[in-house]
Amino acid sequence: MGPFAGDLSLLVFLPTVGALALLFIPRGLTQALFKTALLFTSLTFIWSLKVLWRFDPTLAEVQFVERLSWIPAYGIDYFVAIDGVSIFLVLLTTFLGPIVILASWTINERVKEYLFFMLTLETGMIGTFVALDLFLFYVFWEVTLVPMYFLIGVWGGPRRVYAALKFVLYTMSGSLLMLVAIIYLATRNSQLTQIWTFDLLQIYNLHLPYEEQIWLFLAFALSFAIKVPLFPLHTWLPDAHVEAPTAGSVILAGVLLKMGTYGFLRFAIPLFPEATLAAAPFIIALAVIGIVYGALVAMMQADLKKLVAYSSVSHLGFVMLGLFVLNLQGIQGAIYQMLNHGLSTGALFLIVGMIYERRHTRMIDDFGGLWKQLPVFSAFFLVVTLSSIGLPGLNGFVGEFLILLGAFKDAPFWAAWAATGLVLGAIYMLWMFRRVMFGPLSRPENQRLEDIGMREIVMLVPILALILFMGIYPQPFLSRMKPSVELTIQRIDSKRQAAPLILEGVKSRGTKSYGS
Repeated sequence: MGPFAGDLSLLVFLPTVGALALLFIPRGLTQALFKTALLFTSLTFIWSLKVLWRFDPTLAEVQFVERLSWIPAYGIDYFVAIDGVSIFLVLLTTFLGPIVILASWTINERVKEYLFFMLTLETGMIGTFVALDLFLFYVFWEVTLVPMYFLIGVWGGPRRVYAALKFVLYTMSGSLLMLVAIIYLATRNSQLTQIWTFDLLQIYNLHLPYEEQIWLFLAFALSFAIKVPLFPLHTWLPDAHVEAPTAGSVILAGVLLKMGTYGFLRFAIPLFPEATLAAAPFIIALAVIGIVYGALVAMMQADLKKLVAYSSVSHLGFVMLGLFVLNLQGIQGAIYQMLNHGLSTGALFLIVGMIYERRHTRMIDDFGGLWKQLPVFSAFFLVVTLSSIGLPGLNGFVGEFLILLGAFKDAPFWAAWAATGLVLGAIYMLWMFRRVMFGPLSRPENQRLEDIGMREIVMLVPILALILFMGIYPQPFLSRMKPSVELTIQRIDSKRQAAPLILEGVKSRGTKSYGS
């Protein structure tokens, strides 16, 4: 493959081409605007399938490498590539692209601007997952903030401006520290090698003292932990979810939160392995607290959207647990659970949006008996609910099983506590489903509701198909992840040979087989 094959660049910038095309369509042609956005998101998804088809599942190293000199004086390149860690996150992003455009079809104010921000956001998200130059990664990371800010702040609910500002302030505060750490890494590499570069693969070879690793790890980790969000940095998430339009909530839960967990796996963990070992017990503890806390708070919610938002805190706690047990099963399970959460929670937000468009309320007590009135909607809702709680045979079970398998190997105490989150998850999801779907259809407003139409069925059917396929046959996903995950673990182990004595105390507390 040549130095600039163009496959990934087309994947990254095709949505931007669509966004620019929207500028030439008159504002009054609403249907033409939506169809153009749908066309470009669909083409992006089709192109991502071509990338998947050509992806070599036996290779651990990055593929589809594209590199162009950008700012040569400082060794900054346009450097993009994918591997088994990022390929499916890219596909999740492109898969959700056409779905969120279909979900937005009822938007009737400032449609051109709305769709422009949606397409720009897709470019930022894909770019974040494929960028392997640290400066380029930071640019794409920040690009996602602007469109999401406007999507929440302009098209959101009554408290949209507050939620949008909170989202940006939380995320930017962590990002600025990450920028300082990126600049420090490039400067340190220049001092040691006399070469200026922001190339992640080169900086992987940088051996830093333990004290430096700790500070740099904290700078990266804070930015990623806010984005995840890891307890107790989660407080921006419920506000953002509740106030965002339906499509915004789907993208936020489906993709944007995964940028945080991906950041840990791609950057913080392999760059600073000794600091990772020292921090692992604390992050595992926070992840498990988040699992239980998110489930308990979700159980108390009267608003459907808030319940799903707090369930994200719980589910992403499982992902963080899998990442920081630092073994093959845990990390594979974490990546798989990122995909699962994007599908099941994204579908839950779609379903909540559908019922809100009909009733203009999200209060659980305002419903009851909807199965009689909306049988097709209810059937979709049931499958997605069972996926969210990890029913065997559906996608959620595979990820949670692998995470707990990895956690019981290296952190059995915390794994046992995490398992209680599965029980609590089943309780609040099934309790919510019973109150919304069953019982008497007593409210007159609910007796006049219409079942979902073809556009909404087209949105949900592909998600349910993947939920079933990933639950029954996970091998195509796991086999493509495995070589790259093993390479990540090898990178960690190779840089741990001279771990300071301070880590011995950490390793003796039940974490001594990390990385095995």
